[in-house]
Parts: sequence; C-alpha cells; structure tokens
Amino acid sequence: MVNYGFLSTYLPTQSGPAGFCATLMRHLADSAAGENCGVVPMVGVTDPRVPRDRVVRLISGQPLGALRAARALGRYDVLIVQYEDGAPGGPHGEDVLDVLDGVDIPVIVVLHTVAESPTVHQRFLLQRVVDAAAAVVVMSRAAAAALLHTYLIDANRVAVIPHGASAPGLSRPDASDSAPPMVLTWGLIGPDKGIEWAIAALAHLQDLHPSPRYLVAGRTHPDVLAEQGESYREFLHRQAWSSGMSQVVEFDPAYQESERLAVLMRRAAVVLLPYDAPQQFVSGVLSEAIAAQRPVVATDFPHARELLAAGTGLIVPRRDPPAMAHALRRVLTEPGLAETLSARCGDLARTLDWHTIARSYRNLAKALLAARTRHRTAR
Repeated sequence: MVNYGFLSTYLPTQSGPAGFCATLMRHLADSAAGENCGVVPMVGVTDPRVPRDRVVRLISGQPLGALRAARALGRYDVLIVQYEDGAPGGPHGEDVLDVLDGVDIPVIVVLHTVAESPTVHQRFLLQRVVDAAAAVVVMSRAAAAALLHTYLIDANRVAVIPHGASAPGLSRPDASDSAPPMVLTWGLIGPDKGIEWAIAALAHLQDLHPSPRYLVAGRTHPDVLAEQGESYREFLHRQAWSSGMSQVVEFDPAYQESERLAVLMRRAAVVLLPYDAPQQFVSGVLSEAIAAQRPVVATDFPHARELLAAGTGLIVPRRDPPAMAHALRRVLTEPGLAETLSARCGDLARTLDWHTIARSYRNLAKALLAARTRHRTAR
C-alpha cells in the first residue's frame, strides 16, 4: 500500500499540469488496496480562486506557506511534484524548493517542460529541483535527451512515462456522408499554437465538396489571458474575416472537459496541431487524438516526430499553409488513408491509456520505497 502526496497546480485552475494531476490522482487512488492521494495546490498570491478555508495551499510568497505544505505532504509515502517553468510557487518555482527541502520522503518530479536554452536562473532552479528528486519523469524520449544534455543528472534517475489519454478509441467520425468534414484543433489557446497558419491552410481547401469546416475549441491559456488578454483570439477572428473564411472557421471558447472532448473527437475527421513552438516535447492533445484513433496532421515538433513516426499521422513543416493544406487534403480525399492512420493509432493508444500510465507511476514509487528501505537497512 502506497499513499501519494501531490504538489501541483490543481483544478479549478485550467492548465495542462492541473488536469494531468487530477487525472493521475484519480487513477492512482485504489480503495481496494487502501491507497489514497492528497494534493497541496500551488496558486498565485493574487489568484481570485484561492478559497478562504483551512485547506493547505502553497500560495506564492505566503510566509510559512512552504513549511505548512511540507508538513502536510510529509504524511504521505511518496511525493509527486508537477513542475512547469513559470507555474505558481514563486518566479520559476522557488517556493517548490523550500517544500522539497522540508520533506523526508522519496520525491518524483514530473517535468511538463524542459527548456533547452534556459536562462541562468531557470537552469539554477531546475537543477536544484532535479537534485532533490529521487526520480525525474519526462513524457517523451526527446524531453529525456534534452534533460540529460542540458542538466547534470544520472540517466538512471530519469524515467520516460508518456502523457496519459482517456479518449475512447473511435474508428470513424460521427458524421453523415453529406456533412462537411470537421478539422479540429483543441486545447488552451495562445500564440504558440499557430492557429493563424491553420486558417490560411483551410483557405486552400475550399474547392472540396463539401469543403471542410475548422473548429478551434478551447479557452485562452490563463497565462496568456493575464498578460495579453484576448488579443490573440481577436487577431484570429480578424484573420478569418479578412480572408473570407469566417463562415468556415468556428471558435468554441469553452474549456473542454473530458465528456465534451469525446463528443468533439467523434465528430472530427482529422485533428490538426499547427503548433508554432519548435521544441514542444509533450502534447496532451496529441496523446488524446491518438488514443481516440483520429487521423492527425501536425507540424514538426519533437513529440509529434516521436508519436507519429510509425505512420500514425502526417507531419508538415511549421508555418507552411500549403503543406498543411496538402496533408489535410490527403486525409480527407485519399481512399483508405484516414482508415489506415486510425488503425495504426490502435496499438499506440493502448500504451497511452491512463490505467497503464498510473501503473507505471505506481511501479516507480514502489521501486523508490524499496530502494529507500534497502539503504536504511544497509546502514
């Protein structure tokens, strides 16, 4: 029996690590085995969602906050930290270090981002986090390579556990033959998502009958919203209007809960990831699309190269609307291609199932606890 403590951003905060943490906790908790999970959420000092109750929270800059968090988490057997540069916990996460200094249990750090060209301060902080961890989890082989190349860490302490996915496998979209095929991009929206290039690509497909429609589903990323407001979304609306695509492009600004996402996946003929970030080492959206066995067209970023290498999707250059349009046209019109891509996702989808991912974390935690026991016995 292992009890897991988590330090992470957490719901209702709408971010990748927050949703990841909640889902992993749900799958790790096993009432039959007596295992349970608890979380100390990390929140910004000005976050209006901070409840005025007695639940322990790590609030940026709060006096004694890290001490209280360490005491609460020290009651568990293993601590799992969701670490992302720029998340609450002080600039780049300094408060997290104080928590790590205050616990005496094995620590698993899950890295949601790995900066290949960090600032001096970023490198210093992440190196300290890595040094404090008994194990560091990354979600792709590319992230592991970047971590080992940029930071000082024994490769034996690095574990690659993919990002989990919960979407059910679907072999065909829920759409009639006469309905326009839907191209879907979803997730938290920001300038690095490259949606402007996707809108330009859809303009090259209006000769198809019926011509595809493009759905952009998801809220603006909270960090982007705080710094830039809705300027990027407004820019996309203007682009769709000025290019004559306003009748084809639809924006759904709702946060996509799992049930709603499953509905969208069933309707999608193809999932498009037009990302502009060249060093994206993990994409939960990509994992969910593969788990749902949807054909994928993605720009060339490390996680896409890794997951789509076996022919489970098509990769195109970044910022290249004609190439993106050509790949979409192939999926939508080439006989048998969509079915082939979906079928190839099947085997990979099983490795991304959240039950499989939780089992990997459970095995890692048990191995760390066994090693700790052996070390203490040897002394």
